[in-house]
Amino acid sequence: MTTGTGITRRKLLQLAGVSGAAVVSAPALAATGAGRMTGEAGEFPMQHKLGLLPLPKVNADAEALLDEIEGRGSHFFYDEAGKRTGQVRDHAPVEGQAKNQIASIASTGFGLTALCIAHKRGYLAAADCEERVEKTLRFLVEECPHVHGFLYHFINTETAAREWKCEVSSIDTALLLCGVLTARQYFAGNRRIEAYATRFYERVDWPWMMNGGDTLTMGWHPETGFIKARWNMYSELLAMCLMAIGSPTHPVPASMWEKIRRPRLNYGGIEYISNRHAPLFIHQYAHAWVDFRGQRDKYANYFTNSIKATRAHQLWCLVEGRKFPWMDENLWGITASDVQGGYSVRGGPPTMGKVTGTVTPTACGGSLVFLPDECAHVLLYMRKHYEKSWTRYGFVDAFQPQAGWYAADVLGIDQGPMVLMAENLRTGFVWEYFMRNREIVQAMQAVGFRPDRDADREVL
Repeated sequence: MTTGTGITRRKLLQLAGVSGAAVVSAPALAATGAGRMTGEAGEFPMQHKLGLLPLPKVNADAEALLDEIEGRGSHFFYDEAGKRTGQVRDHAPVEGQAKNQIASIASTGFGLTALCIAHKRGYLAAADCEERVEKTLRFLVEECPHVHGFLYHFINTETAAREWKCEVSSIDTALLLCGVLTARQYFAGNRRIEAYATRFYERVDWPWMMNGGDTLTMGWHPETGFIKARWNMYSELLAMCLMAIGSPTHPVPASMWEKIRRPRLNYGGIEYISNRHAPLFIHQYAHAWVDFRGQRDKYANYFTNSIKATRAHQLWCLVEGRKFPWMDENLWGITASDVQGGYSVRGGPPTMGKVTGTVTPTACGGSLVFLPDECAHVLLYMRKHYEKSWTRYGFVDAFQPQAGWYAADVLGIDQGPMVLMAENLRTGFVWEYFMRNREIVQAMQAVGFRPDRDADREVL
């Protein structure tokens, strides 16, 4: 494929690998055919009904692999959850039975969404999916400990007891809530699921988590109180802020949206909003549920911003390939994941953490909707050339080719974005159902989203 300048994408990446700087502009997918939804607060651009915005197509081999990623990933979220509680393990071994009983509430949020996908596609028995969703929501509402509606970050899969003296987490409760609200819409008609999901959302006391400030704090400890750090810098916080602003019972002021700092970075001529101290997943998580395509607020089109961030990351990886020759246009992607010796938050640009040439499949898997061809190509290459990277649950969390090291575990918060983004690329399914929640639509109205009529050129 050639760009509007006549240079091929392959050549562009080769140039970037040499110089670390390359940028061209060309027409991108325009937000054509975007529908309008009329709600209580007036008209608002909404393309949450399938077919209103075009979805890129990948080739047949990529389509087959994405189907496998989703199917195997769905089994992770079903098999590695407490049968009574539905709480999904933070991590599980690629072989054998898990010995830990540590659940991550964020993993459960991804899992609830994965169960909706599995129900739709038949990866699991439909009755089993619906029953598990209902059990999970009932447990969350009736038995799981909470503080003003917020849950502990890590809990026991069977008892929901707090683990590791962790915090009551605002962002992880929000990621769980994203799954709860997706299930509420997908299983609309099951009155118990709808009621449990609504009760869970309505009890979250967002103003309490602000602790007198103008943004949400990152959490609370029973021993020491509120964490001093706040969600006031651009990151994975977008969906959380929208759910807080749109809350039907405990809303925060829409002005909180204005308090988020949005620094701009420039890498190789690509300028985008980011956070200098956060890995690639900050540009993925919120987009797994919120459909930002074809619209913008006064600061940015956040979907195209994530395209730029992913492109910049790709170019950064190619520059890093000077030190790690196995990293090239066929194999790239570094983000927070397991590494030899433990878990590491790393990535770039700019470089953060210790970069050792360990490749993380979720970097491309979670960015499928942003660079479909390039990310699908990397996943296909991994599947073909690194046999040990493929497991019963899909890709391992990370691997280092030179050392022959492959992570022993799969992580829910890394598997989840791959499953959700693969389905969004194929059908827009998660976007479709999450955006049926009127609270999200009205929150986006309140903070000033409008159709982006200038989204016709994009950094490649």
